[in-house]
Amino acid sequence: MALALTALRATLLSASALRHLTITIGRQQRISKPCRTMASSLPASSVARSPEKITAPYGSWKSPITADVVSGAEKRLGGIAVAGDGRLVWIETRPTEGGYVPKSLTRLKPQSSLLESRRIVGSAFSCETFPETLVMEPVKVEDKPLDLIPAEFAARTLAQEYGGGAFAVLENMIIFSNYKDQRLYKQIIGGHSPVPISPDYSESVVRYADGVFDPHFNRYLTVMEDHRKSSLNPITSIVAINLNDGNIQEPKELVSGNDFYAFPRVDPNKTRMAWVEWSHPNMPWDKAELWVGYFSENGDLCKRVCVAGGDPMLVESPTEPKWSSNGELFFITDRKSGFWNIYKWIEHKNEVVPVYSLNAEFSRALWVFGISSYDFVGKDGDNQKIVCSYRQNGRSYLGILDYVQGSFSPLDIPFTDISNIVSASCCLYVEGASGRQPLSVAKVILDEKQSKAIEFLIIWSSSPDITKYEPYFSLPELIEFPTENPGQNAYAYFYPPKNESYQAPPDEKPPLLVKSHGGPTSETRGVLDLNIQYWTSRGWAFVDVNYGGSTGYGREYRERLLGQWGIVDVNDCCSSAKFLAESGKVDAQRLCITGRSAGGYTTLACLAFRDTFKAGASLYGVADLSALKAETHKFESHYIDNLVGSENAYYERAPINFVDKFTCPVILFQGLEDKVVPPDQARKIYKALKEKGLPVALVEYEGEQHGFRKAENIKFTLEQQMMFLARLVGHFEVADAISPIKIDNFD
Repeated sequence: MALALTALRATLLSASALRHLTITIGRQQRISKPCRTMASSLPASSVARSPEKITAPYGSWKSPITADVVSGAEKRLGGIAVAGDGRLVWIETRPTEGGYVPKSLTRLKPQSSLLESRRIVGSAFSCETFPETLVMEPVKVEDKPLDLIPAEFAARTLAQEYGGGAFAVLENMIIFSNYKDQRLYKQIIGGHSPVPISPDYSESVVRYADGVFDPHFNRYLTVMEDHRKSSLNPITSIVAINLNDGNIQEPKELVSGNDFYAFPRVDPNKTRMAWVEWSHPNMPWDKAELWVGYFSENGDLCKRVCVAGGDPMLVESPTEPKWSSNGELFFITDRKSGFWNIYKWIEHKNEVVPVYSLNAEFSRALWVFGISSYDFVGKDGDNQKIVCSYRQNGRSYLGILDYVQGSFSPLDIPFTDISNIVSASCCLYVEGASGRQPLSVAKVILDEKQSKAIEFLIIWSSSPDITKYEPYFSLPELIEFPTENPGQNAYAYFYPPKNESYQAPPDEKPPLLVKSHGGPTSETRGVLDLNIQYWTSRGWAFVDVNYGGSTGYGREYRERLLGQWGIVDVNDCCSSAKFLAESGKVDAQRLCITGRSAGGYTTLACLAFRDTFKAGASLYGVADLSALKAETHKFESHYIDNLVGSENAYYERAPINFVDKFTCPVILFQGLEDKVVPPDQARKIYKALKEKGLPVALVEYEGEQHGFRKAENIKFTLEQQMMFLARLVGHFEVADAISPIKIDNFD
């Protein structure tokens, strides 16, 4: 059964909402008119428009969205919080500061134009840098944000390898985890250099995350991950750290005994603490428990109550506990309906009641600490409203939830994708994006009734100059396509080729690059991503697949992958490509696939066990499932069992064991400090394919972990993927001046 392509709405703004909403982007302010779309409210493009389009093959188009632009635009957020004066504080990752561009790369021969493919080493790629900095919103909109910590510090935690929750703010005090030594430091806003508050263990063997202040006992409560006895099985607990100046003590253990902890949260009366915990073999989205403990006079927990997750007959995964200003506990869980909805704890009955029920996701999978999908509006004792977001049918919605009335009032803002929300006394701060707007943080002002957004101010953007490339943007189209299981559909975002200066010959269809997202229990989102626009503006079609097992569509959809990793994801990625080819959207003879991490595994599995694709690119992807299970870190050490199932499946679904089934070229990229997917995985698949005689290349980066952070490495990876696929599948000349790496068994 063929399903029609459905265009994804590019903006939330309705005509009525535009009459009331002031949109401010950067330092330019515009009052939107009722007839204008979001695109027309953005700054006008500064890229010259061609009077006539040039006819050229797909893939050969010249684009101003270069790899330099992409790598330089990839600023990232590492968390947001509000200081005592109401201004926002955030962690900003700046990849352009991640190292300097190398003057030269080793070449095979003086006369050769091919760069060495086996490994990129040396000072050009291994310089030690700390790009994550704490930044504060300026007092005046026209001023620049303020860096809060010296350049030699970086706010980043390595807890559970993926980090998150690296800082907390109380009034003018910030506690943050420093990347280099993983110690906790105290920074007074506007004060001198940070001072340590946790012990020095000589190495970064003790890590902290997801902390909160406990003013009653003048201490900091945080998740602690202790690697001193075992690096593969560190001890995790919730501890208290004294905030008295000059008095560094060993952390005081409050909660321990389970495998994992998150969200320690102290109530405003300072008498109780809520937290979430879970144990092997579960991941936090499979099954978890929410607890509340009561403080004794000396600050220990003297009584504990399981609020949710303790009923063996009820499978649920509670997350994001928060106390209202009058001491009521709210949280999100997916009990019964299978969708993460907001609930409230009735303490005197120890009962849980739904606040608002909807077949939509009000939270997301806990891959990193510190997520914040909702907050309390105004934060005064009489307020009965929550600002929250939910995802439904591939997009996000923001609104105000009156938890007494049980009503939800949508807020019209330009974001169609929302990640984190925090509330200040007079405004909201929303982290989000859309098909036209890159990852940004907006300051949203509400009307007096707290029911409408009257001002929308972008105070941070991952790509502040990106709008000049708008004529080249390909907008995402949400597609729903049939899977190999009758009656089951899956979802993806399709991006057609788009370049205002070029058009393809009338009888040609574009090559397609399929992306399989990482996780795999994660979700790709239809937002403006220059990594995608790099391809589409050159004439490639691109499809970003939310295969069965992805989040954002409820527990039933999420659990399609249990015991089926390497089957369901592989089938769905192949089905998406076939669907687009059969719909006449792409060239069936030029289908390629790429993926990172778990998406790299799906890529390799597609190439080994299916014949849909003509080439693939794996970025720190898994080749050997058994080795991954043996070597991976504690957080995911049983995750693989849940996804793969039987011991036989570990062998049968590992691409490394079936190199004889590979029939097309592969390029691999790997960080040498990766603890999630060790470098040996990429080396094994590279060696096997090289020995088989298939075209293959391997690029290794010193100083990179699980995910590339340095701008030059991001650029090099993107360019070499493009060149590899163009040379081996595309059959066209790339417009950019790129020196290709050597491809074994081809050059």
